[in-house]
Amino acid sequence: MPLSTRRKVLASTGVLLSVGVVTGNTTSGADPETTSSPISELDGRVAQQDSAVEAVATDLEVPWGTDFAPDGTLYFTERTGRVNRLGSDGVELLAEIDDTNVVGEGGLLGLALHPEFPTTQTVFLFQTYENEGISQRILRYRLADGELKREAVIFNGIPGAQRHTGGRLAFGPDGYLYATVGDADEPEMAQNPETLHGSILRLKPDGSVPDCERAVFSYGHRNPEGLAFHPETGVLYSTEHGPDTDDEVNRIEAGNNYGWPVVTGESDDPPFTDPLASYTPTIAPASAAFYDGAFYFGALAGEHLHRVTFDSDGRTVESDERLFDGEFGRIRSVVAGPDGLYFTTSNRDGRGSPASEDDRIFRWTP
Repeated sequence: MPLSTRRKVLASTGVLLSVGVVTGNTTSGADPETTSSPISELDGRVAQQDSAVEAVATDLEVPWGTDFAPDGTLYFTERTGRVNRLGSDGVELLAEIDDTNVVGEGGLLGLALHPEFPTTQTVFLFQTYENEGISQRILRYRLADGELKREAVIFNGIPGAQRHTGGRLAFGPDGYLYATVGDADEPEMAQNPETLHGSILRLKPDGSVPDCERAVFSYGHRNPEGLAFHPETGVLYSTEHGPDTDDEVNRIEAGNNYGWPVVTGESDDPPFTDPLASYTPTIAPASAAFYDGAFYFGALAGEHLHRVTFDSDGRTVESDERLFDGEFGRIRSVVAGPDGLYFTTSNRDGRGSPASEDDRIFRWTP
């Protein structure tokens, strides 16, 4: 079908919504749905304030991967197989990738622009596809004449399943491409660093492995869906879905084992790296981004935007807050933009209750 702008877009004028922001320690009685054991020393105060939220795009189908170009254009995927960009003129469809297998939690997931974009007009995508079963891979596309054209499959053989697909992509300050991989519903495989299950990968832009090492950068993950590099230290942080307990925020270090499925949350086992924060009951953290010194992620089951601040060591949680609790439904991707923090809803993924204009992309200035 011809490429066209098919959705209602509000990028130019925007729609301002006045919503409540609930803040405070998630261990308090005012917030019974979530607890966070590593930060139990917080005082638990809850405050209410008004914040202006602007809807910049509507009528989308599960926007998933996001990245900003230097000129302020937002590139993003829809899980159904579309790649779009959002600029001052609204949403423009760049490609419909027909061989995407939209199954379970899979589909067209992560997106990352080359670090030298737009000089190098290359876009990387994380795709679920059919290969005698559910499989996943990383694709490289080139932007030419307003359309994306496939150049190569740069990394293949990533395990896929109905659940626990991972799928987030992000370039680090080292110029390498990082990707999250879920355990693909085979938990025991996450403890084997010789497999890709339950891992975070590190690759060169051509798909090869840096320094002839293995692609697995860290392992022992269940379903990591968030990647964010601290803007000052360059340290990698990730969010991860737990089972029925212990969603996690992790500081990712090369070669470390994060415990799944042997342990979840904090443990006394020296081989495993403890999370910086964990959440029970689970909230399904689905992304990660740093903005103005704070760490943000979307919560799917929790239906809120989450904000965490760290001490100067980057290892100790100072504050932990739920924002827009229940206002927009399932929040998935969060990305720092040049003019605010952007976040997407995921109410049309089969697990939410879509509003009339869902799914939407919002802009908010904290």
